[in-house]
Amino acid sequence: MRAWNRHHRIVDVAQERVGALIDTLSGDGDRLWPVDAWPPMRFDRPLGVGADGGHGPVRYRVESYEPGKSVRFRFTAPRGFDGFHEFTMRATESGGTELVHLMVLRLRHPAWLTYPLLWRPLHDALLEDCLDRAERELTGTVRTPARWSPYVRLLRNLISGNRFRRFRKNRLPPMSTTAIR
Repeated sequence: MRAWNRHHRIVDVAQERVGALIDTLSGDGDRLWPVDAWPPMRFDRPLGVGADGGHGPVRYRVESYEPGKSVRFRFTAPRGFDGFHEFTMRATESGGTELVHLMVLRLRHPAWLTYPLLWRPLHDALLEDCLDRAERELTGTVRTPARWSPYVRLLRNLISGNRFRRFRKNRLPPMSTTAIR
């Protein structure tokens, strides 16, 4: 089973500013990843090819990195994820910049079941929060803020609760409840 997932946001700023935002990923001054509501992206060294890390239970390695332009991550976990995700950008015809997150997966057991039920809804909510943060950082406002679905709120409550200790054990920091959407 294959999964292709794309999120994007067009902002009326120069590409250099969007590229600088990508470059902050996983650093102390990360201005792109929504660390206020989701597990932070962390690596064993600064963002660069070969860095190992991820966010929460999702693990990956930096496969390619062009400072100020793009970064691609190759999944190493959860089990059954074979593929990548990446942040890229492109100039628009109107002079703005499109920030794109693309994830391409070949799902193997057990991910062919866990991806649509668990990972995809959480991933979609996280990425929309990420793009909201990018838009706010670059323009000072968010035209149409993302809202979590009732299902995403339920999943976050279940994962944050004591019911899934085995799932959470040392891998998933508590999720913030201050950013209820």
